[in-house]
Amino acid sequence: MIPYGKQNILQEDIDSVIEVMNSEFLTQGPITPKFEKELSNYCNSIYSVAVVNATSALHIACLALDVKRGDIVWTSPISFVASSNAALYCDADVDFVDIDINTYNMSVDSLEEKLIQSEKLGKLPKVVIPVHLAGQSCDMRKIFELSQKFNFKIIEDASHAIGAEYLNGKVGSCKYSDITVFSFHPVKIITTCEGGACMTNDKSIFDKLYRLRSHGIVRNQEDMENISHGSWYYEQIDLGFNYRLNDLQSALGLSQLKRIDKFIEQRHEVSNYYFENLKEFDNIILPYQSEHTYSSFHLFIIRVKGNNSSSRKNLFDKLRNNGIFVNIHYIPIYKHPYYSKRGYKNLENAEKYYEQAISIPIYPNLKKEDLEKIKNVINSNQNFQTLF
Repeated sequence: MIPYGKQNILQEDIDSVIEVMNSEFLTQGPITPKFEKELSNYCNSIYSVAVVNATSALHIACLALDVKRGDIVWTSPISFVASSNAALYCDADVDFVDIDINTYNMSVDSLEEKLIQSEKLGKLPKVVIPVHLAGQSCDMRKIFELSQKFNFKIIEDASHAIGAEYLNGKVGSCKYSDITVFSFHPVKIITTCEGGACMTNDKSIFDKLYRLRSHGIVRNQEDMENISHGSWYYEQIDLGFNYRLNDLQSALGLSQLKRIDKFIEQRHEVSNYYFENLKEFDNIILPYQSEHTYSSFHLFIIRVKGNNSSSRKNLFDKLRNNGIFVNIHYIPIYKHPYYSKRGYKNLENAEKYYEQAISIPIYPNLKKEDLEKIKNVINSNQNFQTLF
């Protein structure tokens, strides 16, 4: 089987974890702070808070921006459900902004139009969560400009996009956002098994993120409400969570981070193969890449031309039947039963995208013979070809 994504683990990664296992600390030791520092250095942000997964990062990001009941959060419908679930965890309302049919990211035009309409109704969002689908950044400068005009905060869901660039700056620098969230799931660019992080340049936001990931507890006198009883004393001042990343996982993350640029270079080698070898297939739409971005290529999403989803299904089934484990990223969030019961309307571009999209394999060290097989299966699907 050829998976759509796969981690890259070397002996040096294993050795880094074993070293921590032989140390005095397995969790809450020196390695997680070191990992956080290296993440900030890499992304050119001031602060980093490592957590157990990107879902928890999104959750505390919303809480750090004071999202609560009565607030509204907007995000993209083409994302994993965690992007919107995080706002629901805070008892806020969620709505969706249609995507750009070329980049598959949140459409700036749709966002602006929705903001203008919502301002008239007095229902502007408190937070907007753009999602950098497949590793290509949204047009963050324009979204930031809208945030200044309509007074909302921004959380970049960059779960796919560590190592990516926008306007020659690293995603995660938070130049155009309040918080950026990363994922370190095994199929992502680097892995800590499970894991995630929040990046920010705001000290007050960092302080709250830091507390929330560890039960809302503080240990420094200047943060306490009462006079310390002694060196053992601590206080819970927020309702926080046990979202800490342990030192074993952080050791793996540190080791992986040393190779991140190589990983992305290898992903570009795979994407270049696809761009070169699939460009003549009239039934395939290759992913558009903005001149303002440098994608981390977490995913390589093609679209299958056709008037309905049967065209996509034919190719999807043919690839899987040949041992190529393609996937769909994603079902529009509002189509899931939990959300559809809330009465969301279909969004035109999101619907079109969903009928056509397939994620084909991309990861470091994907073999040339596997790439040839993927190309040949797509090309040999005669029933698929005759639909056009």
